[in-house]
Amino acid sequence: MTALVFSGAQVFHNGRFQSLEVRCDGPYISAVAPHVDATGARVIDAAGLHLFPGIIDVQVHFRDPGLTHKEDLETASRACAKGGVTSFLEMPNTLPLATTPREVDNKLAIAARKSRVNYGFFIGATNDNVSQLQMARRVCGIKVFMGASTGDLLVDNPKSLEEIFQFTDKRRVIALHAEDEAYLKSTKAQYSGTDTLLAYTQWRNDEAAWRATETAVKLAHKYQHRAHILHVSTARECALFRRDDPYVTAETSPHHLLMNVQDDAHLGTLAKMNPPLKYRADNAGLWQALHDGRIACIATDHAPHLLTEKRKPMWQAPAGIPAIENSLAMILDASSRGLCTLQQVALWMCENPAKVYRIRGRGIIQPGAFADLALVDANARHTIANAEQLTKCGWSPWDGRTVTGKAVLTVCNGQIVYEDGKVNDAVRGRELAFE
Repeated sequence: MTALVFSGAQVFHNGRFQSLEVRCDGPYISAVAPHVDATGARVIDAAGLHLFPGIIDVQVHFRDPGLTHKEDLETASRACAKGGVTSFLEMPNTLPLATTPREVDNKLAIAARKSRVNYGFFIGATNDNVSQLQMARRVCGIKVFMGASTGDLLVDNPKSLEEIFQFTDKRRVIALHAEDEAYLKSTKAQYSGTDTLLAYTQWRNDEAAWRATETAVKLAHKYQHRAHILHVSTARECALFRRDDPYVTAETSPHHLLMNVQDDAHLGTLAKMNPPLKYRADNAGLWQALHDGRIACIATDHAPHLLTEKRKPMWQAPAGIPAIENSLAMILDASSRGLCTLQQVALWMCENPAKVYRIRGRGIIQPGAFADLALVDANARHTIANAEQLTKCGWSPWDGRTVTGKAVLTVCNGQIVYEDGKVNDAVRGRELAFE
């Protein structure tokens, strides 16, 4: 493995971008200083660029095994590399469902063969598998669907939900899709006769999100058990979070920050997702919660479906969009428009995700940390195009959008996995380790 030296970049180090050089030897960062020894190394001239830690996406659906006509761990991880993402945490709603340690181990084995970047997997909770959750070892956390999901991957029994908080390892993160199933069932008839995305949003509204999130926050504090609220979509929920809460953290997604029912109705069913897009006031509230630390990080909820599936009538079309390939670019573009700083992008997409899940040696640029890096041109203008997508489903909700900022080179464990517009398919990621 050739040593690498990055020279001339602004490097995210100790919470801010600084004029530093970085040396990588083997899979680790060996030096970060104003000048490092370049002996025996390939020197990468990064003048005018920013060196980020590799992006860590802590909520993705890569469909492998069982749903690989939509995506698999090879195609998804190649899209990661292109987008500057060096680590991902993948959800359990595959076929078979990953609700036992055995099925998680199977997914880990598939990833070891296929994934170009680093990987970790959730075990899925049901109403009756607490014993399986207790036995899980090689997992990043426990995934709980509180609102309508796939088959048995739903915890709609309040007693079962409480037992998950009470009887599983308090150090293990419980990640929750927070929409209240009882509320959704009781109100669906009011909207099911209207075939519009607005009706979908009015059904899966802020009340559905508030009820579930409030329940999760109360249980986390009652049992002093770490909980992480996924893809927060409403400003109202943010009132339940506080900065530096030892038991509760939260994330939001690029689409909930940048899209809403007013602006993106032209996408039709392509924009259907759970939780659905909300309103401009919610966009603003989510940005504010990121800025004041009540929301810790940004993750994509990358959930690919084929265009033929997405173009079905609204109530039949599956929920979810592909996003991981363009997530960094979209947030960099937001930074170029003054919605955040580049330091905040690195905090929300690199450092904080690693902290939330206690991922060893990732999300930072420090000697001794893994050499996971994304070299970014924050001024690069480019147009997102379906024809150029590496995700297997072959489309993006941002098709045709011209944005500012993108990753130009990605390093995973000291190896260049993306450069000059090409993925290095010889690279394989590693299983992530969690404190």
